[in-house]
Amino acid sequence: MRISNNIPVSYPPSPPDELPDELIDGSHIPVLLEEVLTGLDLKPGGFYVDGTTGMAGHSIAMLKACPDIHLLCLDWDAESLEKARVRVQQSGLADADVLFVQGNFRDLPEILAGEGIDAVDGILLDLGISSYQLNSSERGFSFLRDAPLDMRMDRFGAVTAADMVNGLPEENLANLIYEYGEERWSRRIARAIVDRRQTLPFRTTLDLAHVVAQAIPRRFHGRHLHPATKTFQALRIAVNREMDNLRNALEMLPSCLKPQGRFCVISFHSLEDRMVKDTFRSHALLQNLTKKPITPSGAEVSLNPRSRSAKLRIAVRIKN
Repeated sequence: MRISNNIPVSYPPSPPDELPDELIDGSHIPVLLEEVLTGLDLKPGGFYVDGTTGMAGHSIAMLKACPDIHLLCLDWDAESLEKARVRVQQSGLADADVLFVQGNFRDLPEILAGEGIDAVDGILLDLGISSYQLNSSERGFSFLRDAPLDMRMDRFGAVTAADMVNGLPEENLANLIYEYGEERWSRRIARAIVDRRQTLPFRTTLDLAHVVAQAIPRRFHGRHLHPATKTFQALRIAVNREMDNLRNALEMLPSCLKPQGRFCVISFHSLEDRMVKDTFRSHALLQNLTKKPITPSGAEVSLNPRSRSAKLRIAVRIKN
């Protein structure tokens, strides 16, 4: 679906502590916004991809910073994509050429081919889960409120977090929590989960969070991090096969870029960042532009505490 708006507007890019009101709605603040705009090196007439559109914060800023670009907004989550479409329509963009597609960024080569697009000038991946998803009571991504233990980005996906928690063997569950959550207490947590599910299966987020918290010695509960945070992260990654999707995308997406096209990736935990760093340093089609990741300023973290762990890396497509 393409949309085109005809209300002219000017837009000077704003620093993170002075974001336009339309990019702050109480549920979404785009991370590292100014740094992303600089990293993508937007050019009039260029074709760009927001591979994780979410609530369209980055997409809206890209379109307003350079109104003449063509933009593909891609997201795996159909509900988020529809909300993004509405936000873009309501943002007063001038002659914006936007194509909305539901899909996973790992499939971008096939998606572009299906649209008759040979290559693009820039790709952005923001690997964080959106505030909308965290705050959606029925999605089960967070333990901030009780919800079904789901965690699927694609609501048509076959496996839920409840399926994993109630069905995986103890050793597999422990390995999953350790590998994807980097949780030192993974074996104690897995043991507690298996013990509990023998009498009563897990159905909701708060139920699981309570059991996980009890499994970790109280003296090791952090002041600012809920003891179930790493376990929930691990389950979300596993349910959505996030690491496999990212690995495939990092290998394939550079071939979708034109020479001198930019590839920007924002990650939020060390497993993702390590994979991005290694790929940007070793991929035959890429030149790494960030020896160290770009991180949020103190002002941005004050405005948006969820940005504190964000890391942006940038690479450029070189001629092969």
